[in-house]
Amino acid sequence: MSKLVRGLTLTDSIALVIGTIIGTGVFLKTATMSQTLGNPTWVLLAWVVGGLLSLTGALAYAELGSIMPDAGGEYIYLKEGYGEMWGFLYGWMRFWIGSPGSIAAYAVGAITFMGGMVDLSFLGGKDLAAVLVITLFSVLNCFSVAFGGKLNSFMTGLKLFMILGLSFGIFFFAREVSWSHFGEFTPGQEGFVGWSAFGTAVLAALWAYDGWNNLSMVAGEIKNPQKNIPISFGVGLLAILFIYGISNIAYFYALPFSEVLTSNSSGFPDALPVATKAAMTFLGTYGATILSAAFVFSALGAMNGSIMTGARVPYAMAHDGLFFKKLGTVSARSSVPVASIMVQASVSIMLALSGTFDQLTDYVVFSAWIFYAMVTSVVFRMRKLRPDVKRDYKTIGYPVLPAIFIVVGVLLLINTIYTSPKSTMIGLAFILSGIPVFYYFKKAKS
Repeated sequence: MSKLVRGLTLTDSIALVIGTIIGTGVFLKTATMSQTLGNPTWVLLAWVVGGLLSLTGALAYAELGSIMPDAGGEYIYLKEGYGEMWGFLYGWMRFWIGSPGSIAAYAVGAITFMGGMVDLSFLGGKDLAAVLVITLFSVLNCFSVAFGGKLNSFMTGLKLFMILGLSFGIFFFAREVSWSHFGEFTPGQEGFVGWSAFGTAVLAALWAYDGWNNLSMVAGEIKNPQKNIPISFGVGLLAILFIYGISNIAYFYALPFSEVLTSNSSGFPDALPVATKAAMTFLGTYGATILSAAFVFSALGAMNGSIMTGARVPYAMAHDGLFFKKLGTVSARSSVPVASIMVQASVSIMLALSGTFDQLTDYVVFSAWIFYAMVTSVVFRMRKLRPDVKRDYKTIGYPVLPAIFIVVGVLLLINTIYTSPKSTMIGLAFILSGIPVFYYFKKAKS
């Protein structure tokens, strides 16, 4: 019987962490955060806080990945920590909304930016173009995990070259730059706008950092996982902190704060995003075209990483007899879960064509943090349930840092319930709808 192979190197794993985090958030989120906080310094601090929170979660996930280096990531951790049903409910959400929603969003985002540069009618329009890119990258990830890892590493490397090239260009070639921009405020504002607004901005930053957890899903295919998983999480998140920090410093150095405030957070072609405005300070009118190309490539790279990692969750569930049997099979030729990848592609295409994936993902946004907090708490559970397991890596700052992450996760949940009660109730209802499905598969398995 064919099985997964450990074909991902340390470089591939680090690139996977970086590549699945960097989508379009680093290009777009600064505008909304600036409009919320009203000053560049506070915006930078919000980026730092969001990054440190993500790093704290990743450090806890690294310990779990090192002692349970199996495909499925959070599904495995929740199953071992709290039982099969909690693992299944996470996988249920991930199968229908979490992974396909991200893939659809990246595909539609990439095609939207692409449509601003070229006429897509030769591809049958934007909808068909989105279907084509989802299908193409899903097929490419069916070849082998080593091929998928190398493809992701290449795309991540080129993505980093473009992002760091933008920052380098601003610092050395931009016109009319000034460090005085960092002391500017929104007109009529003179100081700090309050902790509630700061929390909202941190939340926006956390969406841009989202994806750091994806590496755990392919833990069963990483070489020397006890060593490489913790290193990949640590190096990847520290690299992201640097990249996001230097990029945002460059934006504010290049642009008066009034220009940042009037940037569009949703992207081209409705108005110029902040990254495009910054690029135009040294690239002129070519900046818009070059940054649009960077948006396209960055979104496709993140989509590729989501395709690779997301398909391993339904595979792990089916492998345990808790989901459709076919999804738990591995190709004899490529040693990857081809059926799981292609079914995931089908769901992603349906969401992309429906045009409602943003609304669907909003319904379960809060559920992601339910599971982030629960998975992090599994570190405490495993210390009690399996105290004798050899741990080549132990969570840095345990128990304080993982406890802080859990508390922040709970506060975010409370805030989301308060601000969006309808969406959270629909999301919770969707998750709970998986309970009868779980018992169906549980009965069929027994």
